[in-house]
Amino acid sequence: MNSVACTRKPLRDLFGKTLRYASRVVLPALTALLVAQVALADDWKLTDTRGVSHTLAAERGKWVLVNFWAPWCPPCLDEMPGFSSLQQKRRDLQVIGVAVMYRKQSEVLDVVNKQKLVYPIVMGNEDLVSGFGELKGLPVSFLYDPSGKLVGRHDGPLAPQQLEQAMARASGAKDIFASRD
Repeated sequence: MNSVACTRKPLRDLFGKTLRYASRVVLPALTALLVAQVALADDWKLTDTRGVSHTLAAERGKWVLVNFWAPWCPPCLDEMPGFSSLQQKRRDLQVIGVAVMYRKQSEVLDVVNKQKLVYPIVMGNEDLVSGFGELKGLPVSFLYDPSGKLVGRHDGPLAPQQLEQAMARASGAKDIFASRD
């Protein structure tokens, strides 16, 4: 009986130390990471090329499309006129373009001017992109409903008709924007 008590005490001490370490260090770190991911998914702040800040909270009541693109990406450039047209046509939609993988800001601004874009453009970076998740290719779009809930992401070119179908919540819309779960 004495030998059993002797072996339990070191295990109890080790287990207690592990729990104390986990509760002091590991759990707060994991909680902070989880909160940061949820905060990025639920709200974000993007500053466009004109210095205007855009947040998901400020866009409540509108559909919000955050579209990641690059100046050298033909499918990205092909979908831009459709987004501009929808932006002008629908007051319940805010398109925000996020330029990524560019060498110079002038490359991005040249595209904006040539395409005559009417929606805000943000100069993206790795930190900004990581808040939305991994980009496995371009273009990539994230759609938020008017309550600010993420509908999902769409990898690849997105036609205006597809976006309108998703916004109307028509049949097949769930196939257009995959959930991030």
